[in-house]
Amino acid sequence: MDQPIYGELAAVLRYLHRAGVPMWFDYHVVEASANVAMFIPFGFLTRMALPAKAWWQVAGIGFLASTFMELGQLLFLTARFSSLLDVVTNTLGAVIGIASARLLLRRSAQEATKASP
Repeated sequence: MDQPIYGELAAVLRYLHRAGVPMWFDYHVVEASANVAMFIPFGFLTRMALPAKAWWQVAGIGFLASTFMELGQLLFLTARFSSLLDVVTNTLGAVIGIASARLLLRRSAQEATKASP
């Protein structure tokens, strides 16, 4: 699937496995982790842009964005495969980003309350 980096990634994984990293840490774990990491900024920025929305509404935006990306892969990119797991991991990344933004906003509000006379 990811031919340009697959050889390098396989070599890194072999090295890590020889160094004691468990065998279950494989290409699929790396891919899922990358999907989560890719959507953390999306969730963070969307939450910051839409502070009045409930967290689950912003998560729904992440879900829809991921669903449309996967649908685009299915319809237009023959070299890629769409995956329900990608939608789940992307949405998880968005939720992590939303939670991070929420914590930052809460901390900023607390500091502003402390600083105001």
